[in-house]
Amino acid sequence: MTVAADPSASPVSPIRTDVLIVGAGPVGLFAAFEAGVIGLSCQIVDILGRVGGQCIELYPDKPIYDIPAITSCTARELVERLLAQCKPFDVPIHLEQRVETIEQRDDGRWTVRTQRGLVFDVAAILLGAGNGAFVPQKLTLPEAGPLETRHVHYSVPRLADFADKNVVVAGGGDSALDWALALRKVARRVTLVHRRAGFSAADSSVELMRRAVEAGEMDFVVGGIAALEVEDGALRSLTLRQIDGEIQLEAEHLIALYGLVADLGPIAQWGLTIHGGRVDVDTSNYESSRPGIFAVGDIANYPNKQKLILSGFHEASLALRKAYAYAYPDKKRVHVHSSYDAKLAEKIGAAG
Repeated sequence: MTVAADPSASPVSPIRTDVLIVGAGPVGLFAAFEAGVIGLSCQIVDILGRVGGQCIELYPDKPIYDIPAITSCTARELVERLLAQCKPFDVPIHLEQRVETIEQRDDGRWTVRTQRGLVFDVAAILLGAGNGAFVPQKLTLPEAGPLETRHVHYSVPRLADFADKNVVVAGGGDSALDWALALRKVARRVTLVHRRAGFSAADSSVELMRRAVEAGEMDFVVGGIAALEVEDGALRSLTLRQIDGEIQLEAEHLIALYGLVADLGPIAQWGLTIHGGRVDVDTSNYESSRPGIFAVGDIANYPNKQKLILSGFHEASLALRKAYAYAYPDKKRVHVHSSYDAKLAEKIGAAG
């Protein structure tokens, strides 16, 4: 897979491909592989800054037991295996790109634009975006907004940005603990804040954090953030609400890692039939109410829908076979079992 460069610095020409896959989670990655298997070109866009979707953002090291032929693997391992499977087809992945508008042209193809200036010319669109675009869950405190990117953060762009700073990391999941542990090596002081003493992170991360606290390498405080104290436009401290009252905690930077929330965003304006925040599809091919737009994975809605990764794999496989007819309307696709597909074997063998 190829992570594409940021196009925002200069204008770009439309990128022509057969299918645009929206979402780089497990289902989107498998769809890219399936597209290559049946002879479709594709590109992937994702609003997040890394591949893996909600699996990587929410539970990267939690075990998954229901992937066929794999007894057990973590979400991180699953994404790595899917990337390896896609490698022979060298599919470009455009990260931090949110699809904003779509327009169907007279020739039946679609013009798709992202918020950062990418333009795609595609025969079909495959929505594999989970429950929509996942965005960080932000603080609701009024003083947080003006401090964003300078003193209040919802991700960690570079560890070096926090060198010799007093940093508070808020959250109880894998991301919060992992970043707190990493920052303790570069920041002047790191304090992990969580509303309770229990965590949703991997046991190994919790144990490592507790050892670091015992060794005096970082601090841990139970409490909820009630207010931010600002002086001359800069963060100075936090007010933490605890059972026995409130305390003040000095901080130059606050990194709030409360997980992601789903937001359909512009997809809700595309004229699709949507119920409960999910796109209605025809289960014979997982096509939406607009021909040429497909929905697979958690974003797809139909009777007896099961939100399972393996269900998304099946949905993507059938959707792409219908998408083939849009990409090559005058060409009949002949089904060949992968075991007997000499070209596929050669491509995968050469890549390996």
